[in-house]
Amino acid sequence: MNAASASEHIGRHLLTVFVVVLVCYVVGFWASEKWRHRRGPWEITFAVAGSNAVRVEVNQPRLGISGVRLELNVPNHALPPATNTVRFTQPADRGRVPFGQVKFMDTTVLPGSVTLDLFGNEIECLPRVLVINRQEHPWRSGETHQLEARDR
Repeated sequence: MNAASASEHIGRHLLTVFVVVLVCYVVGFWASEKWRHRRGPWEITFAVAGSNAVRVEVNQPRLGISGVRLELNVPNHALPPATNTVRFTQPADRGRVPFGQVKFMDTTVLPGSVTLDLFGNEIECLPRVLVINRQEHPWRSGETHQLEARDR
């Protein structure tokens, strides 16, 4: 085998290895993204329910969670007029919350966890449980929780 033939032989092997690695990377990336997004995000609707009240509705269809409402009495607070549904899929979604703020968000594997501060109340949506002011409540579709604004 001469030098040119050996060089061509090595080149073909390197190209084959490169193509195999590239295919494995693309398939692996696709599979991991599919796995990460398989259950979908939290869908939280923020709405004004009167001059001194807001309603937050939590849904997560893949986990069978729908219509879990938090009704907050918020006297003396300026409220935006619009209703807004936020699907928490990526960190940029934290800026779309019309009132309150996102304290923590982990969307590595959806639905992940979302922690909101709503007028002094800490609301944490976890796949296993709803946490309101550090007290766990099992998910019950259609359930309504009444809360008052808290000063901190």
